[in-house]
Amino acid sequence: MKNHKKLFLLGFGFFGISILWPLYNAYVPIFLKDFSLSSTSIGFIMTIDNIFAIFMLPLIGVLSDQTRTKLGRRMPYILVGAPLGAIFFSLIPLSRNLHILWFFMLNIILMNFFMALFRSPVIALMPDITPPKFRSQANGIINFMGGLGALLAYFAGKPLYDKNYALPFWVGAIIMVVASLLVVIFIKEDSKYKIKTGDNIKLSNVFSKSFNELKINLKDVFLSEEKSLLMILLSILFWFTGYNALETFFTSYAKFRIGISESTGAFILGFFSLTFMLFSIPAGFIGSKIGRKKTMTIGLLIVTLISMLTVLSVYLLNSPKIITYLLFIYFSLGGMGWAMVNVNSLPTVVDMTSEEKLGGYTGLYYFFSMSANIIAPPVSGFFIDKLGYDSLLYFSIISFILATFTLQYVRKGDVK
Repeated sequence: MKNHKKLFLLGFGFFGISILWPLYNAYVPIFLKDFSLSSTSIGFIMTIDNIFAIFMLPLIGVLSDQTRTKLGRRMPYILVGAPLGAIFFSLIPLSRNLHILWFFMLNIILMNFFMALFRSPVIALMPDITPPKFRSQANGIINFMGGLGALLAYFAGKPLYDKNYALPFWVGAIIMVVASLLVVIFIKEDSKYKIKTGDNIKLSNVFSKSFNELKINLKDVFLSEEKSLLMILLSILFWFTGYNALETFFTSYAKFRIGISESTGAFILGFFSLTFMLFSIPAGFIGSKIGRKKTMTIGLLIVTLISMLTVLSVYLLNSPKIITYLLFIYFSLGGMGWAMVNVNSLPTVVDMTSEEKLGGYTGLYYFFSMSANIIAPPVSGFFIDKLGYDSLLYFSIISFILATFTLQYVRKGDVK
């Protein structure tokens, strides 16, 4: 595959995004406990990013397909969304310190709006610049960079957080802005997506075409006789439901169920991110070699198994120290399985459409993944309130099993 250097540079966009979300998901639920909120309420608040995403990402995806500017069709969204998202992310510690709930919520809402503004466009750049047969490997490189960002967030975030809880947010915001600027500077979009000086593009026409394309894309999902697109999107919905529940509440599970600190829980998630990052590129090549569907199925079986082992270890052992060591091992293996799933899923979706609709189908991918992220925190939080923290792992296991089942009905989108 050519253009490895270009793909690594493009990966900085995903790198920047992937620094912010692990910090957000690891520490914001802990901050919200300061306001004496229930786990169910915290779960609902943690879906705000996904509520924006479920409405904005499919529309922004097709909108960027239709956009034509001097910089191209994706870059304007990155230039607006990344800096403003970073500013409001950096203000989260300040709003916690003021201990005013409405101000804290306003800050979170604005941060999530601007992050949603540029997510689909930056991810859609990968299939824009990569031929279909190389998209699993390309997505492996992009996810390697994303894993590197998450790894940095968890491992560097722990000592920064222990020193001053605001430092991870400030450093993460700066890194995301710099990473996004690297994408804008070094990735040049095809000239056919740019307008020349003097050209006029009517904004009303862009929005009209975008809404029409969105309706067509949704028809492809729900009304097509061939159900492969619907089945892969349902699989994405199920496995992200299980994953997001763990990501949202694992630090709380570690603190309140196992008896270890939240920063140690985040550190365990860091090992998950480490092996995810290291295995992302191999996972892309495995998908190209044995098929994406088979690779994703194996990955789902791995994450289901490590979830079951976590339940057994916590139930049978009374030593937080021994459990912690085992969790480092389990989550390291889980990161490898998650790479096999995650790296091959987006290429499967976008290989079911044409070049002109890549942004729209990227938006569909995020529509279903973010729908999962809306469902997972409040529902898993509700079960935690009613049944205790053990229910978190049972919830994720059931979600992963459902994803494995629906994935078997996918017949398109594999490597040709």
